[in-house]
Amino acid sequence: MLRRTWDNARAAWPGVDLPAEVFVRHLSMRLSSQELGGPLALLLEHLVLADLYIACACVNGVAGAIEALEQHYLGKLPHALAYLRLPEQILDEVCQSVRIHLLVGTAESRPRLGEYTGRGALLSWIRVIAVRMALKQGGVGREAPEENVMTLIEAFSEPSSNAEIDLIKRRYRKEFRQAVRDAFSALSDDQRHLLRLHFIDRLSTIEMGPLFQVNQSTISRWIKSARQTVYEGTKSRLQERLRLSTREFESLLAEIESQMDVGLSQVLDDGDGT
Repeated sequence: MLRRTWDNARAAWPGVDLPAEVFVRHLSMRLSSQELGGPLALLLEHLVLADLYIACACVNGVAGAIEALEQHYLGKLPHALAYLRLPEQILDEVCQSVRIHLLVGTAESRPRLGEYTGRGALLSWIRVIAVRMALKQGGVGREAPEENVMTLIEAFSEPSSNAEIDLIKRRYRKEFRQAVRDAFSALSDDQRHLLRLHFIDRLSTIEMGPLFQVNQSTISRWIKSARQTVYEGTKSRLQERLRLSTREFESLLAEIESQMDVGLSQVLDDGDGT
C-alpha cells in the first residue's frame, strides 16, 4: 500500500525522483502515534499526498523539486493574495519572505516546509503563512471592499414568498449595506482570513486545525464567534438605524439569519477566482 502511495504521488511530479524510503519515512514522522494505530488506508485517504511528496522532495534537496514548487505554488502566491489588495512592494516582500521562511529558514527555526503534514492543500497552507506575514507588515487594510459588500446584498435579491420582506429588502438596501460593512469592520484581520479559509477555500475545521496549530474544537469556536459577531453587528446597527416596527424588524432578522452562511461566502469572495 505504501509503495502504491509513493507511485501515485510520484506520478504527479515527472522528473522529481524522491526515493520511496525517504518519502515513507517523511510521511510517518508527520503522523501522530494515535493516527498510526488506525487503518492505514483510511489515514492515507485524508492526506494530499502529491503535495506532501513535493514538499518532502524540496526538504531533501531532490533535483527539480524547488523549481516545481516555484511553478505550481510559490509562483501562484501573488494571485492567491490578490484579495488582500496589498501594495505591490509589500506583496513582493511578503512573497520573498515566504520563500525564505519555507526553504531556507531563519536563525531561530529550520525551513518551515518540513512542517507541512499533507492535511489540506499545500497552496492553502502556504497562503496562511503569507497572510500572517502580511498582517505583521501592516499591509492588509481593514475596510471591506464595496463590491464585496454588494455581493452580500445580492444574496437577498431573489423574490421570497413574503411580499412584506421583499419590500423591506428594497426599501432598506442602502442601510443594510452599510450595516454589513460596519459589522465586518469590527472583525480582526485574522477572523476575516479564518472565514475565507472556511467559506471560500472550503477547508474543514479538521483541516484548519494544523494550519493554526490548535485543535478542531478551537477552530469551530473561532468560526462561530466571528460569524456571530457579523450577525450581531448587522442586527444592532439595523435596529438602531431603521426604526422598524417590531414585526417588520423580526421578519428582516429571520431573513438575515437564514442567509448568513451564503452571505458570508459571497461577501468574502472577491469574485476573481482567488
